[in-house]
Amino acid sequence: MSDTEAPSDLARIVSVNVGPQRSVEWRGRTVTTGIWKEPVDGPVTVEGVNLHGDDQADRRVHGGVDKAVYAYAAEDHRWWAAQGVPYEPGHFGENLTTAGIDLGACRIGDRWQVGTALLEVSQPRSPCFKLGIRMGDDAFPDRFAAAGRPGTYLRIVGAGSVVAGDTITVEPTHLPAVTVASLVADEIELDVLRLTAGDDRVPTGWRRHAERALR
Repeated sequence: MSDTEAPSDLARIVSVNVGPQRSVEWRGRTVTTGIWKEPVDGPVTVEGVNLHGDDQADRRVHGGVDKAVYAYAAEDHRWWAAQGVPYEPGHFGENLTTAGIDLGACRIGDRWQVGTALLEVSQPRSPCFKLGIRMGDDAFPDRFAAAGRPGTYLRIVGAGSVVAGDTITVEPTHLPAVTVASLVADEIELDVLRLTAGDDRVPTGWRRHAERALR
């Protein structure tokens, strides 16, 4: 099913995007990155900690179980387009360009049935300098953080395949749960910090950050 065939009121996948590592010259040095993603025609296998054909350059800060799949919304792409940023699927380094779902409102632990794969919302994106390289603007990571449109990372709970046009069926996690957007607020509320610190659905780094903030 193509994006144009999918009903507009359904949460769905607009594009599936992958990319290998590449080396680029930036500010006088060579940087290896996997942030360049391109749309793929046809089904793509999702398993382990990756999509087939996709890669991350530095697994210390990218990839792994809690950052296996990155989703960014077409609605957020359009918002950025109004700020002069090109609107192209994969342009933010996302594996899944989505539509019809508010990624910031997703709760950590929510599960998505997409195609034959089962994914789980795990954390928001914290932009690094490589997003600036992709955008050709050293200041862009700060702009991205300030915009409060982080997209969401997902874990791969069940292997399968996904294709553009697949609907996203959300199985809400049990409450209380932390929303993606609440972790990147300018000032994180105390109740969010307390919930985050004690919630094992939240990755360890975010829990430790919450614990430090509560001291």
